[in-house]
Amino acid sequence: MKITVEEDRCVGAGQCVLAAAEVFDQREEDGIVVLLDANPSDELAARLRDAAARCPAMAITVAE
Repeated sequence: MKITVEEDRCVGAGQCVLAAAEVFDQREEDGIVVLLDANPSDELAARLRDAAARCPAMAITVAE
């Protein structure tokens, strides 16, 4: 599984962090997404798809 984020599209809503805090975080200064693990385990697949779906800016891509 491969996760990519487009930081320039992120609006700092934090929905990704709520869905999968093991994989996503936010920068302190502006709330923009920080990808902690670009290749997470397949066990997180459902939560990562949920994080991508929740993102209001559609800044997260999940490739399986």
